[in-house]
Amino acid sequence: MAYLHNAADLDVQDLFTLATTERTRLFTKTRRGAFLEYLRAQFAPDSGAGAADRFLDGAIRPSKQLLKLAAEEIKNREQFTLLDEQRLAYEMVQHAVRKARRSDTKEVVIVTGGPGSGKSVIALSLLGDLSRQGYSVLHATGSRSFTQTMRRHVGKGSSRVKNLFKYFNSFMDAERNSLDVLICDEAHRIRETSANRFTKATQRTGRPQVDELIAAARVPVFLLDEHQVVKPNEIGTVEAIKSHAAAMGIQVEHVPLDGQFRCGGSRRYEEWVLRLLDLQAGGPEEWSGDDHFDVRLAGSPWEMENFLRDKLKDGYSARISAGYCWPWSDPEPGGLVNDVRIGDWSRPWNVKGERAVGMAPPSALWATFDGGFEQVGCVYTAQGFEYDWSGVILGPDIVARDGRLVTVREANADPDLKRRAVTDAQCERHIRNIYKVLLTRGLVGTIIYSVDPQTQEFLAELLAGSEQGRSHHRRT
Repeated sequence: MAYLHNAADLDVQDLFTLATTERTRLFTKTRRGAFLEYLRAQFAPDSGAGAADRFLDGAIRPSKQLLKLAAEEIKNREQFTLLDEQRLAYEMVQHAVRKARRSDTKEVVIVTGGPGSGKSVIALSLLGDLSRQGYSVLHATGSRSFTQTMRRHVGKGSSRVKNLFKYFNSFMDAERNSLDVLICDEAHRIRETSANRFTKATQRTGRPQVDELIAAARVPVFLLDEHQVVKPNEIGTVEAIKSHAAAMGIQVEHVPLDGQFRCGGSRRYEEWVLRLLDLQAGGPEEWSGDDHFDVRLAGSPWEMENFLRDKLKDGYSARISAGYCWPWSDPEPGGLVNDVRIGDWSRPWNVKGERAVGMAPPSALWATFDGGFEQVGCVYTAQGFEYDWSGVILGPDIVARDGRLVTVREANADPDLKRRAVTDAQCERHIRNIYKVLLTRGLVGTIIYSVDPQTQEFLAELLAGSEQGRSHHRRT
């Protein structure tokens, strides 16, 4: 049914010949009365208030939906509705692909957006649609956790679908333009080079990884969030990609997903986090609230864990993550070691490797498999995933002093940030980006705890406008 509220019958008379059955009805402003009568005839006479209440009280689970429907999306039909800038990005890639095949050209498309803006939804929609159209297309990331989760959930039962998901370092020897499209999701994880300690000497050419990715396809697509660059050798920024493309003489199109539509989370909260971490101008501000997102301050790790366990019992998903500020031991015969210790509370880090340890899932599946709640996740296992409720422990590497958060390099235990080649400025930026990632994983809410008393007081003041913040402030 279509209601053309700004058109009169004479404006669209040629359309009426197309709407000739009860299943294809057309109304104009001339036929407003008939339109209302038709609507009344379709709806049940009983009130829908009960159904509306159940709908409004239902738990939001878009991250599970993404994984559950991805296989169907890729193999059969489009399951996701793309809106506003998402649709623009999707159509821009489709246009670039058709243009590249028709005129034998090459074009780079960059899509930027924060958590919840739908980058991965676009990536999966493109992967499924372009595959069905017969184009050669692959999906790649620099995240083992993300790629393995996609292979397990999306490619379940199909080796062909599993093979659509690759890593950024899979294209070192790729033939130029051997693919129609290469979808680089989580492109902020692009490294300086693809070489690592396992790379053969003959492949250690020093060639930038971004060059390999751009060369591999006629239309390379990069989806990224510049505030999620968390390792010193990661260079996935808009400027880096644009400069490499320009050096190769390739046109670049950039679509920012900065609209108000979100797949989950809160745009207002994301901006609050960016200002809190000095990643956006303006400095920290009081949390003004969001009817669709909950921000809380825990008085202790025990309070955080108990609160999140109650959420798990209510059917929500939840995880606890922290900055890398504690030792990380190998498993002992009895299981994982409780390395993250705060007072009388202690928990182990997530599993290091690809094998489960007891009930603890492999590291790549910490965010999505049962048992992950019992370990504390790090940025590398949390990045790229979302869960309903996110508990975040701020370690001693970021503390509040004189009205703003400052970083303490010596308190961070990440070996990648301890290297001499990493400057203090780089280390500070990465620590801030790490906490930005951890603080923006929640779809329904975030609960925060800092090991530093001054930082707890600082956060309590910023959250004083919310009921949660006021109750914590009274306790302290």
